[in-house]
Amino acid sequence: MTAHFGRPERHPDLARLADRRLLRELAYVDGKWTAGGDGAVVEIRDPANGAALAWIAALGAEEAGEAIAAAARAFPTWAGLLPQARAARLRAWYELILAAREDLALLMTLEQGKPLAEARGEIDYAASFVEWYAEEAKRLNVESVTSHLAGAEMLVRREPLGVVGVATPWNFPSAMLTRKAAAALAAGCTVVAHPSSYTPLSALALAELAERAGLPAGVFNVVTGDAEAIVGRLCDDMRVRALSFTGSTEIGRQVAARSAASMKRLVMELGGHAPLLVFADADLDRAVEIAIDAKFATSGQDCLAANRIYVERPIYNAFCEAFAARIRGLKVGPGLAPDVEIGPLMHERALAKVEAQVTDALSRGARRLAGGAHPAGPLFYQPTLLVDVPDEALIMREETFGPVAAVAPFDSEAEAIARANATDYGLVAYVVTRDGARMLRLGRALDYGMVAVNRVKITGAPIPFGGVKQSGLGREGSRHGIEAFTELKYLCLDVA
Repeated sequence: MTAHFGRPERHPDLARLADRRLLRELAYVDGKWTAGGDGAVVEIRDPANGAALAWIAALGAEEAGEAIAAAARAFPTWAGLLPQARAARLRAWYELILAAREDLALLMTLEQGKPLAEARGEIDYAASFVEWYAEEAKRLNVESVTSHLAGAEMLVRREPLGVVGVATPWNFPSAMLTRKAAAALAAGCTVVAHPSSYTPLSALALAELAERAGLPAGVFNVVTGDAEAIVGRLCDDMRVRALSFTGSTEIGRQVAARSAASMKRLVMELGGHAPLLVFADADLDRAVEIAIDAKFATSGQDCLAANRIYVERPIYNAFCEAFAARIRGLKVGPGLAPDVEIGPLMHERALAKVEAQVTDALSRGARRLAGGAHPAGPLFYQPTLLVDVPDEALIMREETFGPVAAVAPFDSEAEAIARANATDYGLVAYVVTRDGARMLRLGRALDYGMVAVNRVKITGAPIPFGGVKQSGLGREGSRHGIEAFTELKYLCLDVA
């Protein structure tokens, strides 16, 4: 960290921004852009080339407390608005996000590394949650209960919890923020958000647009800086009534343990270790395309990525050969380069983990049909295919956050189900088959919160996103996503 702002060395591609005010380096607290008490900063760099992008305010627990206090002050007024008024502000935010799509995508690619086409898709995805919850704000209905007491009328209503803490990851820096924050805001809650220190520019740009949309001071705050100090304060503070976190299962357990004393509501989207089951009756070309999409989106840095690919033995060799050919054709490079499909990994730790998993698998008898080193830069990894990977290999037991596909054969449906379920994770599973009865059987048998059959794209604002076992608590998106930030209140009236 350094203790000053505005260093002159700027990434040349920032000149492509049409609206330079979307490049924000200060945190956003109580309707003000703030540098924090000591002026410390975190340097943000482009993972594709290491060039400096920005110097972001490095706040800590004290400033997080100030944001919580601001959100607590703003809560009664925001919660007291008619739902239609909250919906109008969210709708304005949605429209501003869409209007700034190109600039937001550019910032995301520069700080996260994903190809520009994927970044544009994420902006659309992020905006969809704001639109969805703008509409859901008007649908939190009062429920009438058939009375079991003479002379009594009974009502159950949903009321906003209060201040909501939000902690978001670096792999989807816009969509994870809006999926959480829009639901909380629509319910009538106020929000204190902490984005990953690797990718804060997307969150700060969204805060700029939220301010333009008319969200009052204190309603939506973005606190950048020390994750341990800021999220720790969100966990500890009794005024924070709910905390929505996306990240690793390991950190999620720590967040849950620390939040126990304050008895706050937790919504947690944690790790995944998705299986992809390809049956012999599948269309081979379609199966290969599904495997490409399920494995290599966001350069494999996705909790939904297919980490373990099991292929029925009659088509195993043909699948592996066709899959290898497609992988070799994937274009690797900086996210702003034309037609790039695989960008850099986020940091050195991610690269080291991928390399360790590949080395381990090869030492246990796996074969590499595609991949290896890539000259594009130090954080790039050539898309890789490992086949004949044994179940005891690290890559089959640990989540892989990188562009490496691990494939193994199976001989029966029962075996495939057992191996797919042999994990502590349970976020999503993929199935490729043309057998309708098998689709239904596996939909029941696979121990996952979401099951995708013959497709990869299944997420969106209307669906309840989330997993079971060690993959999280609760759901995001859909009407269930807004319910997480409300409390049921029962009212019994004597009318006799």
